[in-house]
Amino acid sequence: MTITTIGFDADDTLWQNEQFFRMTEQRFAELLADYAERDHLEERLLEAERRNVGHYGFGIKGFTLSMIETAIEVTEERVPASVIRELIAAGQEMLRHPIELLPHAREAIEAVTGDYRVLLITKGDLLDQERKLAQSGLGELFDGVEIVSDKTPAVYAEIFARHGDGAEKAMMVGNSLRSDVLPALEAGGWGTFVPHDLTWAYEHGEAPTDHDRFHELADLGALPDLVARLADG
Repeated sequence: MTITTIGFDADDTLWQNEQFFRMTEQRFAELLADYAERDHLEERLLEAERRNVGHYGFGIKGFTLSMIETAIEVTEERVPASVIRELIAAGQEMLRHPIELLPHAREAIEAVTGDYRVLLITKGDLLDQERKLAQSGLGELFDGVEIVSDKTPAVYAEIFARHGDGAEKAMMVGNSLRSDVLPALEAGGWGTFVPHDLTWAYEHGEAPTDHDRFHELADLGALPDLVARLADG
């Protein structure tokens, strides 16, 4: 068998995540409606998030701090303390939101468990990702769990070498071209793209449709058949 290890992304691959960011962004725009138009606020917030990834990492805490920073900037430091308080509360509410599995998530993992080493490879706040995994009920299906600060070719190469037979015999499955697919391909593995209707702009990328190890699926329900076809050569 060519593939011996399969890695799954978590947020917006196995369970809903981005929709809660969008809901909070809407609340953010409402709170600052007197200071800037929504499109401008979204642009400034994305700029802050990109700028702050290196400081805060990925996840809700960095997002909340970026909202506060943007609010201070667009109001020229006149944002009321009550608005800051509401932004903090919105971030805390996101950290309490229950997990909602995406269609076919459990079935896809169960279909490949046993025949392959199955890993969860995700990035973001450590405590929040651990909380979501515990609530998902999927934890016992994985042979290993990796919560990393970022997903790069070097990170994938190290993880697949430590848990499996190297990136050359590994597949990464996820909704982000930038984080799940492109770096896995660069590391020498397979990259399987499962698009989600809501994907953070930061995670967009160009689909490498001419790469012989790239595949795109409509949903996770098609994953077992894909893996079976690759195994048959």
